[in-house]
Amino acid sequence: MKDSDRKKIISMVEQRETYFHALSDAVWRTPELFFQEKQSSGTLIAALEELGFFVEKNVAGISTAFTGTYGSGHPVIAILGEFDALPQLSQEAACTEKKPVEEGAPGHGCGHNALGAASMAAAAAVKDYLEATGGQGTIRYYGCPAEEGGSGKSFMVAAGAFRDVDAAVTWHPDTKTCVMGVNQLAIQSVYFTFHGKSAHAAGCPDLGRSALDACELTNVGVNYLREHVVQEARIHYAYQDVGGPAPNVVQDHACLKYYIRAPKIGQMLDIARRVKQIARGAALMTETELDVRVEFGMCDLQPNDVIGKIMAEELAAAGGPVFDEEDRRLARAFREQYSRELIDNDIKDLANYMDTDKAEAYRDTLLMDTPLPYYRKYVAKAGSSDVGDVSYAVPTAWLNVAGCAFGTPFHSWYATAMSGSSIMHKAITCAAKTLALTAVRLMREPERIRQAKEEHEAVTGGVYTSPMSGETVRWNG
Repeated sequence: MKDSDRKKIISMVEQRETYFHALSDAVWRTPELFFQEKQSSGTLIAALEELGFFVEKNVAGISTAFTGTYGSGHPVIAILGEFDALPQLSQEAACTEKKPVEEGAPGHGCGHNALGAASMAAAAAVKDYLEATGGQGTIRYYGCPAEEGGSGKSFMVAAGAFRDVDAAVTWHPDTKTCVMGVNQLAIQSVYFTFHGKSAHAAGCPDLGRSALDACELTNVGVNYLREHVVQEARIHYAYQDVGGPAPNVVQDHACLKYYIRAPKIGQMLDIARRVKQIARGAALMTETELDVRVEFGMCDLQPNDVIGKIMAEELAAAGGPVFDEEDRRLARAFREQYSRELIDNDIKDLANYMDTDKAEAYRDTLLMDTPLPYYRKYVAKAGSSDVGDVSYAVPTAWLNVAGCAFGTPFHSWYATAMSGSSIMHKAITCAAKTLALTAVRLMREPERIRQAKEEHEAVTGGVYTSPMSGETVRWNG
C-alpha cells in the first residue's frame, strides 16, 4: 500500500474518532447480557444506517444479530463487532474504587462496547476510502451478539452468514498491543438435568431415587476421566439446582452445568461425548431420568498467518494507542491495587506473544502503547471465543490493543471502569486504524487473499464442524 493511501485511511479514522468514542460510551451505558442486547444493537444499527451502510437485521434468526454492508463484488472483507456485557459487573466509568452504577446489574467488563464501536469505525473508514477511490470490493460489518455465554457467531456461521466472505478481521481490548498469534480452546457448554423420585429420607428412603446422587456420581466419574484426556483439556462444572435445602428429603430434581474445553474441535467433541456417557451411567446407577441440553459451543481459534502478518505490519504503521498523562495517571491508580499474582498472570500471558525471557521486562508497564512484533506460537490459550467458528469458516486475524492498565483482570469491575474511560478511547482509535488498513490491503492485494485461503484450507481441511452438534460440512466460502 502506498504511504499516501495509508495516510488517507488513518486521517479518515481520525476525522470520526470523537463520534465513535461517543458510540462506545453509549453502548457502555446500556450494558445488556447475551441475546438481550436490544438497546446496544439498536444503537449500533442506527449508526450504520446514518453512515450509509445497507443494514440486514435478524441475521441467522437472532433478533440482535445484524450486518452493515457497503460496496459490491469480491473481495468481501468482514469486520467483526461485539456489544454484549457481563452479569453483576456494573461499575462507574474511570472510578478507581468499586462503585456500581446499579448494584447487581451487568457491566462491560470485557470491553465489548469498544470492540463494536472500533470495528464500525474501521468499516466506515474503508467505506470512505472505497467511495473516494472508486475501488472494487465489499466491506461488511458484523454485529455479533452473545460472545459471552451465548456463542452468537457459532449460530451465524452455521446459518451461512459468512459464506461469501473472503477474509475476516477482528480485535479485542487487552492489556497488550499485538496481533493474536496463539490458538484458543474449543468449548461446549452442557446442562445435565436429572429427574428422580422424592421420598422421606428417613421414613422410606427405599422409595426414593435421588437426582442429587446422580449429579454426585457424574462428578466423580468425570474426575476419574480427567486422567485420560489430553493435557490441555479443561472440564469445569457448577451446580445449577441441588434439589432443595432439606437433607431429610430424597431430591427428585438436580442439575449440573459443564464447560468442556480442548485445543481442537475434534478433541473437545470426543471428551464431551465421554462426559455425556458418564452422566448416562449415573442415571442408570440411580434409576433416574436424564435430560442433556447443549447450550452453546465454540470451535478452537485458528489464526491465519498470512493475514496476521499483514495486520502486524499495518499495526506498526498506524502506531500503538497514544495515551496522555491523564490516561497514565488513571492507569497508575488502578495498577497500584493489583496483587503481584495479577501482574504475574499478565506476564505469563505476555509470554505467548514473545520469547518468555523478554516478557519479564514489561513488569512495570502501566499502559502498553508500543506494538509488539508478530509472534506465532502454536499453543492454545486457556480461553475460548466464538471467533474460532469464524476462523474455521474463513481466514481470520485477531488484533489486541491495550485499553486497560497492564495486569488488569478482564471480567472484573476494574475492566468495566476502564472500558468507559479515556484509556479505552485511545484503544478504539488504534484498533480502527489497524483494521481499516488491513482490510484495504487485502482488497488491494488479491494474491494475499489467495495465499490466506490456501493456508486456511491446509489448517482446517476446508470443513466446518459444529461445536454444538458435531455435524461436519464442507465449507464453500
